[in-house]
Amino acid sequence: MKKKRAAGASTWVDPDDAPELTDEWFEQADLYVGEKLVRRGRPKSERPKLAVKLRLSPDIVEHFRAGGAGWQTRINETLLKAVKREKRRAEG
Repeated sequence: MKKKRAAGASTWVDPDDAPELTDEWFEQADLYVGEKLVRRGRPKSERPKLAVKLRLSPDIVEHFRAGGAGWQTRINETLLKAVKREKRRAEG
């Protein structure tokens, strides 16, 4: 049987019963500035990359994969250099 609390009864809770606030707990906690929730993680890019399906020669993929992690980024950087080079040729 549940006891009814008398009107005006204290809702005091012993602070020793509270969980320990560790660094890990604070890392997971939401952060607010005023009423606004501050999002964690990488900010949204103004020019996000596009997901495309691209068929490449096995030799090209093998070459870039042999360089280890980040091989797709290196392909992107190589293509950007080629685009800039083409633009310079077209201008001059």
